[in-house]
Formats: sequence, C-alpha cells, structure tokens
Amino acid sequence: MAEVKKKKHFILIHGACHGAWCWYKLKPRLESAGHRVTAVDMAASGINTNQIQAVHSMYEYTKPLLEILASLPDDEKAILVGHSLGGLNLALAMDKYPQKISAAVFLTAFMPDTAHKPSFVLEQYWGRTPPEAWLDTQFAPYGEPEESLMSMFFGPKFLTFKLYQLSPVEDLELAKALIRPGSLFVADLSKTSRLSNETYGSVPRVYIVCNEDEGIPAKFQRWMIENFEVNDVMEIKDADHMAMFSKPHELFNCLSEIAHKFG
Repeated sequence: MAEVKKKKHFILIHGACHGAWCWYKLKPRLESAGHRVTAVDMAASGINTNQIQAVHSMYEYTKPLLEILASLPDDEKAILVGHSLGGLNLALAMDKYPQKISAAVFLTAFMPDTAHKPSFVLEQYWGRTPPEAWLDTQFAPYGEPEESLMSMFFGPKFLTFKLYQLSPVEDLELAKALIRPGSLFVADLSKTSRLSNETYGSVPRVYIVCNEDEGIPAKFQRWMIENFEVNDVMEIKDADHMAMFSKPHELFNCLSEIAHKFG
C-alpha cells in the first residue's frame, strides 16, 4: 500500500509561446512510473482555439489550468510544474486553490513573491535583459491603448541560441513549427493585487535551477530564490532553458523525488 500512495497527479504548465506538446518526453516517463499526468494548453497556446489578441489578462490566460483544478475532487491534490512564464500561471493557481496543490515546482520559472505586485519579477527580468538579447523576438501591441498589451513571438535565432542551444535539433524544429504568439501580461500583472501569504505562500515550493539556461540565466533564477524563500532547491546540470528536451531523464528524477517528499 505504501508504494501506491506515492503515485501522484502531475499537472504540467508550459512557458510563453509554447504548449502542452513540449512535455511529450516527460509525460510518458511519469506515466510509466504510475503517475497521472495532465499537460495543459494555456489560452491561445498549443491547440487552444483562442488567439492571443482575445486574451487580455494573465487570469484569462491561466483559465484552462484553473478550470482543471476546480474540477478535481475535494480529496485530491496535484503537484503543479510550471516552466518559465508558467510560474505565473502556477502562482495564480496556488493563490486561488492552495488546498488542491500538494507542491508547486518552478522549473527555471518566474516566481513572484508576496511583498510586491506579481509583475515585479518580470519587471526585474526585463530591466536586466538588454534589448539585443531578445535577438529576433517580435513584439507587437494589441487591444485598447490603455491596456498596454504586448504580444511576443520568439524568432528562430532566439529559440536556437537562448532556449534550445543544448536540446536535440529535432526538438528545436518542433518548436519552430508549433510555437504561437504569447504575452508576458506585465501591464496587467502590475495592476493585480499582491499574492497572499495565507494562500499562495502556504503551498510548498520547489525551484529547479537549469544552470546552462540562456533564456532565464541561472544568476536570475537564484536571485528569485533569494527574493522568495522556497522549501527546496534542485539543480539540473547541463540543462538549457528547455530541460524537458535537453535533460528529460534528469527532470523526471527530480520530479520523482519531489513526489516522494511532498506528495
């Protein structure tokens, strides 16, 4: 019976411009270990039918995840894994449904605190990233002028040199074919209430550092950990930003350990 209790429900949340498809290597590994796995497309991502121009807030973007958590039985808890921008989706879910989450895993992800607006970590990242580092990423305004909405679409150079530089070339080509325009929703998050210590802050948090990440550099990952203390820090060596592609087995091992510790 003890072994059965270790089987968990993982909910996987992708980063900006990506979709549930990016977990295709990790999902079967977790399932083969007996876990239940749900990989979610955020709004206007993957095969979700919305376009980014119809999504006006981080809450709207996060709605598919919130609906899944709302549908879970009262006695069921999930382990949430948020990658990159998915850390903000994860945070909103933790704030709304803390009782349904046994642990939140920030995989080289933006991790907000409770002392500042949710936009704070994105603003810090933006301020520390020189414009030339975005390479061929395309930004374009949308919505009403007062909303200050900005779409973002990664170019092939940004994918190649900042996100996928250590990943198999086949996965890079998959990304070039499947990514869609997204948004960081910075202006929206700057108007949002601070996350609560009683809800968001009550969920056990694990941060997984990817030490060869050129998209969110390890130095910035560690700054976020210092900015908002976590329950555990793990590191995947030689992992680029897309650890699910460059180091899927090592990521699986990390999540298996988390399932034992926090599940």
